[in-house]
Amino acid sequence: MAALGALAPLSARAQAPAWPTRAIQMIVAFPPGGQADVTARPLASALERVLGQAVPVVNRAGAGGIVGSASVARAAPDGYTSLLALSSLAMLPESERIQGRVPAYTVEQLAPVARITADPTVLVVPANSPWRSIEEFVADAKRRPGAITYGSAGNYSTLHVAMAMLTGAAGIDLLHVPFQGGGPALTALLSGTLDALASGPGPALSHVKEGRLRALASWGRERIPGFEAVPTFIELGYHDVEFYIWTGFFVPVATPAPIQARLREALRGLCEKDEGLRRALDAAGSPIAYQDGEAFERFFREDSARLVRAVQRIGKVD
Repeated sequence: MAALGALAPLSARAQAPAWPTRAIQMIVAFPPGGQADVTARPLASALERVLGQAVPVVNRAGAGGIVGSASVARAAPDGYTSLLALSSLAMLPESERIQGRVPAYTVEQLAPVARITADPTVLVVPANSPWRSIEEFVADAKRRPGAITYGSAGNYSTLHVAMAMLTGAAGIDLLHVPFQGGGPALTALLSGTLDALASGPGPALSHVKEGRLRALASWGRERIPGFEAVPTFIELGYHDVEFYIWTGFFVPVATPAPIQARLREALRGLCEKDEGLRRALDAAGSPIAYQDGEAFERFFREDSARLVRAVQRIGKVD
């Protein structure tokens, strides 16, 4: 009997289906060019090498991230559909409730596998704008309430909440212009149809270096690599203006534990040892800030609670 008992785990493993045997979709709930997309593409390429299957990045944009996130929450929990999400993941269901709608998904439908990056946002304006400091920006906004526009990835998105924190702390009124993602908002800023944007550092970095955009301040507790000359809002006396765009890897909550463990193992190995991935994310201005297991679950729970409170402070948006 003891021998049979010892063989049982081996038999179970032998009968378990092999995974992966086909492509694993990585859903990005935003258009190309935004922070999630900037992280997803080199990560997917690296995962392909480790898992031995294609990992296509699928941009499924809509409703500020709701459409793509909901599609993964409802997907078959077989390990072949994943989500590379932003910190807005928890804010969007709460925004739906505030608007009087039934949320298209809840965070309980998704299992947090690993955090990949965690970047503070940075306030950028066109290089030909009149503002060379946050002091000038705030002073102008106070002189012209509602005249200065800023973009976001949609109502209640990370970029919207970050700017709402600033407008509340500075006592200014700006005109919010929502887009379908951070990429389109950044394009609008570059074209001159927007005045300002709270951007992830990765998408903005090359444009700042090329002299097309000017960075005024960042939402981090410390200055951002690549933006060393840019002060933080905390340095400037806005002590409650602190915000991060993080990217995290999620799967449907019922995805079998062995598959989640395999994904976690692959992601951890890549983030710790893959120099190509590290260089790609560093070059994009979005360095690796890896977490998994209980640490990421705790971070996700605490950060989500803080962001949900911020959305509740914004209230209903007409």
